[in-house]
Amino acid sequence: MQATWALAAALTVPVAATAQQAPPPSAASPGAGSTQGDVSVTIYNNDVALVQDVRSLELASGRVRQSFPDVSAQIRPETVSLAVPDAAIVEQNFDYDLLSPSSLMEKAVGETITLVRTNPATGTETRERAKVLAVNGGVVLDIGGRIEVLRDDGLPVRAVFDRVPDSLRARPTLSVTLASTRSGTRPARLSYLSRGLGWSADYVALFDEKSGTVDVQGWVTLRNTSGTTFNNARTLLVAGDVGGSDGGQNYSPSSRGSYQVQMQPGTESADREQLGDFYLYPLAERTTIADKQTKQVSFLDAKGVTASSGYRFENGWLGTADEPRSAQTILRFANAGDAGLGDALPAGVVRVYIRDARGQPQFTGENQIGHTPQGSTIALPTGDAFDVKVQPTTLSRTRLGGDRWRTEVRYRLTNARARAVTVELVQSGLGSGDTRIIAQSRESERRNVASAVWQVPVPANGESVVTATFDTRY
Repeated sequence: MQATWALAAALTVPVAATAQQAPPPSAASPGAGSTQGDVSVTIYNNDVALVQDVRSLELASGRVRQSFPDVSAQIRPETVSLAVPDAAIVEQNFDYDLLSPSSLMEKAVGETITLVRTNPATGTETRERAKVLAVNGGVVLDIGGRIEVLRDDGLPVRAVFDRVPDSLRARPTLSVTLASTRSGTRPARLSYLSRGLGWSADYVALFDEKSGTVDVQGWVTLRNTSGTTFNNARTLLVAGDVGGSDGGQNYSPSSRGSYQVQMQPGTESADREQLGDFYLYPLAERTTIADKQTKQVSFLDAKGVTASSGYRFENGWLGTADEPRSAQTILRFANAGDAGLGDALPAGVVRVYIRDARGQPQFTGENQIGHTPQGSTIALPTGDAFDVKVQPTTLSRTRLGGDRWRTEVRYRLTNARARAVTVELVQSGLGSGDTRIIAQSRESERRNVASAVWQVPVPANGESVVTATFDTRY
């Protein structure tokens, strides 16, 4: 069935036809208010949320059927838990076949409907009864013995249906059969896990190079694609990767290739509530999380955090460049208490700004951090430097016998800036620990078995050269 026709179809249920079946009481009518009660939503980073909804129910004694409209359309039915005083669950069903022009026509196959055609010139309406034969790429009808395809030809046509099928719901609905031992009103606590609710942290960092500080604002970004609005909900955010067996992907920060953020984990305890090994970020006030909405809430505002800028260049093993290549621009700061930030940082994107000569903040780059414990040191690459270049060159490579090789490499670093800079020069790919540096013009640091690191000062409007000779197995 063509989408443009489906939008034009109208649902009309004749009120005076007493023999027709009314919609079931559990099927909320379109546009009705939410039936949710006291809602609490706990949202995790990896597309999973815990919804807890306390509703007041009027139940009879014996076996009763109770519907819960306005649950998430992405509910995981196997995770549903319902606690009702003096009642036990016999059976539960999740009805997710939602009422729409398309689904209404598909459910009408084999049934008779009324077609109302309007003459565009006179406005006169004509009505015909038609049996729906098929809905496969279009609607096939039997009208008084003739077979007709309902075309999308621009002519005004309305389809009038006698009733709403029992299986169609205006909203996602959980139906439960209860064995109640008494009649009366009582609270029911419904809880379930759902997909389609997620959050991440977004950071705005305003760096002042002269003062050596950065102002950091942290924003929680909530996203709701669950198909349901959660009204006036208590909202709790959990930072950390919660394991799951439903095939969902845990959060993994983007490395952008060699632009991966370097983080030296801290050992400070954050002054924040924890749940097991996860940190909790409760929103201060209740909020409505509307379907298909992105919402931002502030959770961090730190001024004057100690920070510095620098440069980093990583060369792969046997990497030789015909032309100089740009070093990465790095913003370094710590979230330690004595540095002025003093909080655990949930995973998210850090966007860096610097004021121009007119005092206006200008965007200079962004990168993604993982979950960062308090006291950590962060080196955040934000882009490629314009004036700081490095040209690595393999000068010689000599076989020593067997699988042993001797390789001599030169690194030429240039600086076109009017002030001196320091470049962190990294030679990676040195193997699994059997590489020796037998000669070097500047002392290096082996932070791991596969790389050597030099801190190279480069004078203003000048250059520096580092040479190193490696003894390797290949």
